[in-house]
Amino acid sequence: MAKNKNDQTSKGVASKASKLLSEPKTTKAVKAVAASALTQTPRSHKSGSKNTTG
Repeated sequence: MAKNKNDQTSKGVASKASKLLSEPKTTKAVKAVAASALTQTPRSHKSGSKNTTG
């Protein structure tokens, strides 16, 4: 299956993936899938830093 550049993980799936990554008992295979899902989430602009140069 070819990956589409615009594929994105839903917020619900991203939240569950994040929880799986933080669990110490999660297997490496599950963590790999969770990390893959998180790499497909849209970027959030909640860092608090603003570009004020210019």
